[in-house]
Amino acid sequence: MVIILLFAGCVAAAGPVVDERVVIDRVESEEVVFRVVEVVSGLAHPWALEFLPDGRILVTERPGRMWVLEGDRMISVGGVPTVLSFGQGGLLDVMQHPDFSDNGWIYFSYAADYDGGIGMRVARARLEGEALHDVEVIFEMESATPRSGAHFGSRFAFDDEGYLYVTLGDRGQRDRVQQLDTHHGKVVRLYDDGRVPEDNPFVDEPGAHPEIYSYGHRNQQGMIFDSTTGLLWTHEHGPRGGDALHVIRPGLNYGWPLATYGEEYRGGRIGVFPDERDDIVDPVVHWTPSIAPCGMAQHRDGQFPEWEGNLFIGALVQQHIRRVVLDGEEVVHQEALLRDELGRIREVAQGPDGNIWFTTDARDGGIFRIERVEE
Repeated sequence: MVIILLFAGCVAAAGPVVDERVVIDRVESEEVVFRVVEVVSGLAHPWALEFLPDGRILVTERPGRMWVLEGDRMISVGGVPTVLSFGQGGLLDVMQHPDFSDNGWIYFSYAADYDGGIGMRVARARLEGEALHDVEVIFEMESATPRSGAHFGSRFAFDDEGYLYVTLGDRGQRDRVQQLDTHHGKVVRLYDDGRVPEDNPFVDEPGAHPEIYSYGHRNQQGMIFDSTTGLLWTHEHGPRGGDALHVIRPGLNYGWPLATYGEEYRGGRIGVFPDERDDIVDPVVHWTPSIAPCGMAQHRDGQFPEWEGNLFIGALVQQHIRRVVLDGEEVVHQEALLRDELGRIREVAQGPDGNIWFTTDARDGGIFRIERVEE
């Protein structure tokens, strides 16, 4: 087993190439006709996109590099701290502060080697020019897990009050997920500087980590806050089936591993079904067999009014983008877009241009854009 350490300023042997070209010229979906444009190729497992107010796009690669896409150039970002690229871990999510235009803060998560094991950290830094400055770790997953590259979770969302939410995977240690004295399998809620809000649900519970907002999660790799409805949405990987879409609320138990619609990989039940227990939240919808969800966006005021309010979720195993139609907190319809056309979909985001953007998870991955085709 090899552990690779990568440092700020490292560049892939053959770096990314910006060369916009149409790769699929016409897709007739249920609601709209669109095409797919490849914007960047040659990225090593691109994990996250963040659109900055000045038109630049931040991109993370899981092996430990951060880039800025500016016009027709990909610029390597300096000042990234040491990242441990191991298994599913590496440089993961990135998001700007809601007041980025005033304070310049960006937030990013990454796997790190500390306390004799591998854990997940959240840092913030000021993006100035082509480098990160004033880097500070604002959260560190307690109890780094020895020799495990599994289930880091790691998606961010800010709500309308400026609270930061972070998903944390179970790190392959399912027995710790129901314990409130560990960070395994949790959503945590923080102030933007890492302090703990006084009204978090477990602040006054002896022995509990006060950052915890919800628990009973396996591996959440998609999260968005919908400012229109005030709902915090996440999805997570089940084991063999049981991928789940949730609305997250404070203090609630989402079941893993006591209850799931999935099974052990070798077959056999894990606990009970979530709807059999009143103390566990039943998912809004579950996917069995698994689609392996990753990344999530909600289409609001964009180029596709037919898709207004729909969720768009990447699928790694089933290799498509899942369009999810909502009525309040109920899923009323789903559609698979681009199935088996471009590979594993890691990130999905809506750009300031109102189009849907996504990345493919591969050694030679890319950034793509979905554009409307006018009839």
